[in-house]
Amino acid sequence: MSRKRIEKNLAYDDEKRLYYAYFDYGKDESGARVRRTQTFEERDRAKEALYRFEVEHLQYRRTTPTQMTVKDWLTYWLDEVIQPNRERTTYYCYQSIIKNHLIPELGSVRLQQLTPKQIQSYYTKMMRSKSLSPNTVHKHHILLHTALQTAFRQNLLTENPVDRVEAPHLQAPKQLYYNPQQLRKLFQLVEGSWLEVVVKLAGYLGLRRSEICGLKWKHIDFSENVIQIRFVRTTAGGQVVEKEPKTPHSVRTLSIAGLDDLVQTLLKQKRSQQMLALSSGGFKDSGYVITREDGLPRHPNQVTQAFHIMVQECGLPPITIHGLRHTFASVANFAKIPLLDIGKALGHKDVSITGRIYTHLFDQTHQEVVSAVAAQIKV
Repeated sequence: MSRKRIEKNLAYDDEKRLYYAYFDYGKDESGARVRRTQTFEERDRAKEALYRFEVEHLQYRRTTPTQMTVKDWLTYWLDEVIQPNRERTTYYCYQSIIKNHLIPELGSVRLQQLTPKQIQSYYTKMMRSKSLSPNTVHKHHILLHTALQTAFRQNLLTENPVDRVEAPHLQAPKQLYYNPQQLRKLFQLVEGSWLEVVVKLAGYLGLRRSEICGLKWKHIDFSENVIQIRFVRTTAGGQVVEKEPKTPHSVRTLSIAGLDDLVQTLLKQKRSQQMLALSSGGFKDSGYVITREDGLPRHPNQVTQAFHIMVQECGLPPITIHGLRHTFASVANFAKIPLLDIGKALGHKDVSITGRIYTHLFDQTHQEVVSAVAAQIKV
């Protein structure tokens, strides 16, 4: 045999005149020991490679070679990391991105061979060929970075390749909202329909669709004139999800004192349900404010669809239920309500979130500030 061991993990083949360096990666997932061999023409180069390998081992940067693909890893991460530890809505959102986009494009790539260039090309393709917005692809970027960061922590990657990729630049979304005159017209048009409660809760209080659909009578205190946001109903993966609000700041108590129109609309809705319960043996008291004729809560998607159709049929400017939330913020700002108080009413974590979302709505306030300063120093 021409190959002879000359020191630990290093051998020399005098016929081929090559040095053989042996790299021990430990055991793989099945318990089998994984070793790799690399040849060098010079002894110093071989020893240098072995030294770097040992240094990386001491710094916890060495990874065990694996045949795992990006699809394998994302499937594991989704089922073992995300599903047990995140909200169902988050899980289904991630699942959709992974199933419909990441796996078809990158799933067959070996996890340890995934490069920043491949990821960058993926972002470009999503925006150019698939016509996804930069904001949507930015969500893919966040998901992929989070998933691969877990692979890095579990010693499957020496680094996170997403760290060396240029993320799509976020663009300020175009927020559609009504002025006070348009909102009053909308209130008039929905009067007497089941959408009246939905529209006025969104317009008067800035509630989200999920908060409106999740509102229960036990959370409305007419004697104290307050509404408590304690529960939401939304959709995830085609299923209705009933849960507590996502963040503690979304759990809040809102005053309805002085909102006589809203109070009377709510009381009218309550009486209507009571009359249906007396006249119909099939009525089920679910405790929700927004219900069907049988007392069961309406599907959130039905609320969205009905509102969309109503706006179209009435010839109003396009707007969504969430657009009424933006309308609330705009009207509050126009009434000189401090940004901090608007954010609290909307359930934001801090004022920076409110400012970032509604910067374009609040630009008029900036102009007023500048004008006021100019007026004071004018000579």
